[in-house]
Amino acid sequence: MRIDKWLWAARFFKTRALAVESIVAGHVSVNGERAKPAKAVKPGDAIEIRRPPFTHSIVVKALSERRGPAAEAQALYSETPESLARRMQLTAELRSVSAGPRLRGRPTKKDRRDYERWFRGASDDEDL
Repeated sequence: MRIDKWLWAARFFKTRALAVESIVAGHVSVNGERAKPAKAVKPGDAIEIRRPPFTHSIVVKALSERRGPAAEAQALYSETPESLARRMQLTAELRSVSAGPRLRGRPTKKDRRDYERWFRGASDDEDL
């Protein structure tokens, strides 16, 4: 089975065209080698998919000619424990980085003061 078709069936990409584009750009490797869209995959192959900021290292468990439900797609591969740990750690890091206070709708006077306090730093609390 072709790698582009398998990546689409395993739901790593929404369309085969996106899968081909990623493969051609060099973001997919099979058994440590850069792949081409027509590269044949079989159960037991190791695939690395780089979709910034994440990298998925997976092992092919089964093949499928059609794109089925998510539960069927997850049965087509297994992710390596190292890859899963890296992704979880990166996800936690990305969540911990805050871009500042989140404002919803029109800010209130308190929201404005909180924002200014955050913007200037916690040491300027006496000014408000």
